[in-house]
Amino acid sequence: MTLDIAALRAHFPALLTGTAHFDGPGGTQTPAVVGAAIADTLTGPLSIRGTGTSSENNAEVAVRGFREAMADLLGAQPRGVVYGRSATQLTYDFSRSLAKTWQPGDEIVVSRLDHDSNIRPWVQAAAAVGATVRWIDFDPDTTEIDDASVAAAITERTKLVAITAASNLLGTKPPVRRIADAAHEVGALVYVDGVHYTAHAPVDVKALGSDFFVCSPYKFLGPHCGVLVADPDLLESLQPDKLLPSTNEVPERFEFGTLPYEIMAGATAAVDFLAAIAPGTATGRRERLLPSTHVVEEHEHAMRSRIEAGLAELGDAVTLHSKARDRTPTLLVTFPGRYSTNAYRFLTERNILAPAGSFYAYEAFRRLDLEDSAALRIGVAPYTNDDDADRLLAALGEFVTSQRGYRFYSSASIPPGFSIASATKRRNPPAVPPSQTR
Repeated sequence: MTLDIAALRAHFPALLTGTAHFDGPGGTQTPAVVGAAIADTLTGPLSIRGTGTSSENNAEVAVRGFREAMADLLGAQPRGVVYGRSATQLTYDFSRSLAKTWQPGDEIVVSRLDHDSNIRPWVQAAAAVGATVRWIDFDPDTTEIDDASVAAAITERTKLVAITAASNLLGTKPPVRRIADAAHEVGALVYVDGVHYTAHAPVDVKALGSDFFVCSPYKFLGPHCGVLVADPDLLESLQPDKLLPSTNEVPERFEFGTLPYEIMAGATAAVDFLAAIAPGTATGRRERLLPSTHVVEEHEHAMRSRIEAGLAELGDAVTLHSKARDRTPTLLVTFPGRYSTNAYRFLTERNILAPAGSFYAYEAFRRLDLEDSAALRIGVAPYTNDDDADRLLAALGEFVTSQRGYRFYSSASIPPGFSIASATKRRNPPAVPPSQTR
C-alpha cells in the first residue's frame, strides 16, 4: 500500500499557508482532529478526576485513554505509562530518582550521539553522588556508533546506559538492542531516548531492550508533552520525591500536580490519527498502528531519497553529514564556504522552513567539528510531498549559485560582480537564530 499524501495533507490546516515544512524533527504540524480533541475536552464539562459527575468522568476518561493509546503505540502496558511536560523534564526526574541508588565507584554511560537531554541529566546526577561517567563515541565520518567504544564503556560497575534510538541531529539509528544486551549482562538499566525515533519507526520497547523509553507526542502530530514507559514492576521499585498526600500508586507517583486532561486527549487523538492512515480490517489499535507506521516510513524514505538525489546534483556546494546505513529521513547539511544560517534565511524568504542550528545535540555537533557554527537540518514528515521536496531543492540550488552567505573568501570563491569590500565586512558569522530544542 502507498500513502495517499493528498488525502493526508487535507487534515492539516497549517499546510494551507503554503509553507513547505522541513522542521518536523523540532515538532510536526498538527491535524485538525487533534486540535478538536483538545478543545472538546477543555470546554468539557471538565473537572478534577472522579466518578460522581460527567465532568469528573471526562477527566478520568482522558487520563485512561492517554495511557492506553501510548501503550498501544509503544508496545507497553498502560500502567507503565508516565505523563510528563517534556522528555527533558521526565529524564531529569528519573535521573534524580535512580541516582538515589548510586554511589561513588558506580559508572553511568552516555553517548555523544544523543540530544543533551539524555546526557546532561545523567552527568549531573552522577556528579552529585560521585559516580563516574563513561562515554560511547561515534565515528564522525560514518556517523555510526563505535562498537569498540561501546565495549570499553560498559563494565561490571555500570549502573545505567543512556542511549538514543535515533539521533535528532543526524538521523543515525544506533544498535540499541545490542547495546541494551551488553548493559543487561552486567545488571545495568537502559534508558532510551525515543523522541526522534518514535516519529519515524514502529516502536516495540521490549524488542529494543529498553527499561525506560521516553518520547514526545508533538514529534508525531500531537500536542506538546512527554511520555515515559517502563515495566510497572520497575516503576514500583523507584521512590521519587513527592507531596505527602499525593498518591503513591504507579504510574501516578511520578506525575506531579493536576494532569492536563486536554493535552492528554490531544495526544490520544494523534495516536488514533496515525492508526487510521493505512485502512485495514484489524480491530485493535496496536494492530492498526503497525501497518500505518510502515506506510509512513516507506513514504518518508522515498522523500529522503528524492532529496538526497537532488543534493547530490549540487556537487561540492553541499556537504551531507547524515551517512549512517540505518537512519531516519533527517538530513544534516552544510555549505562549504557559506553560512548555514544564511541558507535558512534564504529558504524562509521562499516560504520553506528548514532550521539551522545544533539543535541541543551539543556533544554530537562538537564531535562533527564543523567549520560552520550551525548546520541546516532537513526533516521529512508524513505530510512532506514531492512539491515540497522540489521547492526545497530548487531553492538550495539558487542559494549555492547566489552571492549570499559566504563565510571566507579567495579569488576562486568570489563570484563575478561580488564586492570584496562587502565580503570583508561579513567575515564574522551572523547571529544564529533561535533553533528548536530538538
